[in-house]
Amino acid sequence: MSGSVEARLAELGLELPEVVPPLAAYQPAVRTGAYVHTAGQLPMVKGSIPVTGKVGAEVSPEQAKEMAATCALNALAAVKSVVGDLDRIVRVVKVVGFVASAPDFTGQPGVLNGASELLGEVLGDKGVHARSAVGVAVLPLDAPVEVELLVEVGD
Repeated sequence: MSGSVEARLAELGLELPEVVPPLAAYQPAVRTGAYVHTAGQLPMVKGSIPVTGKVGAEVSPEQAKEMAATCALNALAAVKSVVGDLDRIVRVVKVVGFVASAPDFTGQPGVLNGASELLGEVLGDKGVHARSAVGVAVLPLDAPVEVELLVEVGD
């Protein structure tokens, strides 16, 4: 991949959002050594969640997949807030995703592909990661999905 991460975002028609302010007593991202851990990022767009509810009920898997990509974009913004430049990313190590699921919904991995695919499109091989996709009863603000990242960064 040639050029900077933010140039690649622009090529994809994406813009890095402002960091979503914490909803409680935590930081959006914390660096320790060579790693940045993000807090769980909701699919906030300009201060609100476009669609709320459970995936497989009020929210379609396709909508949730798009929102997982939004969560990943918000997580990249949180990483940038700590390291200053997304080109310092060495690799995305782990993605953890939570899907607020209707009782019979079992497609959590497909929903989280939205985040994984976005990271791959933006970061290339550096975006390939390990992942967990977990179904949960409810998420903050009735969000359908939440994503957190563990990213290795260099100086």
